[in-house]
Amino acid sequence: MEKSVLAGRRVIELGTMLAAPFAAHILSQLGAEVIKVEPPRGDPTRSLVRGGPSGTFIAYSHGKKSVCIDLSSPEGHAAFCQLLATADVLVHNLAPKAARKLKLTREDCRAVNPGLVYCHIRGYAAGPQADDLASNPVAEASSGVMESNRIDGRPSRLGPSYHDQFAGAYAVIGILAAMLQAKAGQDAGPVEVGLYETGLHVASRDLTGAQLKMQLLGRPEREPNGEFSMPGYGAYATRDQRWIYLLMLTDAHWLKFCRAMALPQANDDGLAHLRERKKAREQVEEIVRSAVAACTFEEATARLQAGGVGFTEVLPLERVLDAPQARQPGKLRQVHYRGLAFDVPEFPRLDAAGDGVATLPPPELGEHTLALLQSAGLTPRACEDLLACGAIGAADPDAFAWAAVRQAA
Repeated sequence: MEKSVLAGRRVIELGTMLAAPFAAHILSQLGAEVIKVEPPRGDPTRSLVRGGPSGTFIAYSHGKKSVCIDLSSPEGHAAFCQLLATADVLVHNLAPKAARKLKLTREDCRAVNPGLVYCHIRGYAAGPQADDLASNPVAEASSGVMESNRIDGRPSRLGPSYHDQFAGAYAVIGILAAMLQAKAGQDAGPVEVGLYETGLHVASRDLTGAQLKMQLLGRPEREPNGEFSMPGYGAYATRDQRWIYLLMLTDAHWLKFCRAMALPQANDDGLAHLRERKKAREQVEEIVRSAVAACTFEEATARLQAGGVGFTEVLPLERVLDAPQARQPGKLRQVHYRGLAFDVPEFPRLDAAGDGVATLPPPELGEHTLALLQSAGLTPRACEDLLACGAIGAADPDAFAWAAVRQAA
């Protein structure tokens, strides 16, 4: 069994909702020990579904340990600092004002632990909006993504919180780079990731494309819909009302599709090149739509597969993990929590099935508070005093009752 790349590293996560917990989740999947430090009420994702944890918490908190500390109390803050002194990395997504108020800025934390890799995921990085709050939809709205994604004419969020997760992934890149700097004997600076700046970087292709068209045409030019500009690249319904998403990027893709579906357009030089197909967008869309609609799903997929056409079925969430590709070893990890079993997708990496990363269930709030604080140097008596004054918390097995909800359902 291979040793995980971050085995022996301790990461402290001060995270709520998604960005910082997602970053810490990746570090956990790479073998780091992740300690999730939570306030007395816990991460909000612990109470989003029928009084209990949401999919976000289960998917991105398995493998972590939980310590419950009231950082606003002097006693709790002092206990946290003792724990912080044992860590290699701190990753958090506190608002800048909250970080200053709680004395958890980079300067505060490095005073406790000079070798600490400090990572702050925030709404905006340095600039006139540095103290402003932002969320995933705010990043979508301010970076041009939301304007083109409309529901009934209203600009709308995409749904999944991709910008939060991108920011978390960028944070991991920064943390690993800082570790490499430290290994080389260099003083690693703080890792700072803004949701807004993340949104800009993710949208850089489209933002650059808009500038290109302005300079070439002297005006903005919009695609007619949210799909790629290539006609035939999209979702089409079969005769039995199942949806197929076609990969139609190149002229070769178009020719393979026409041949696979026995279309006369396979010999139509007027549609052989993308430039011509763009000019005849509606015609091409109707050709593709009609060809797919004439077949059942089984007929269409058999033809497309035989013809070497790139495609996939558009799947509902409840069927996604039934795919043979998803069931290959190392793709999923079975996680048990409160009597329920979940197949949770792994962070994609080679040999995930045998790299030694332990399977731990999502922690109960404060499940590891006493053990970890005592290992950091606090005496059992000191921990009892902290419990008594409410500065720390321990696990409560009756914190919520899914069983009652399940029985009622």
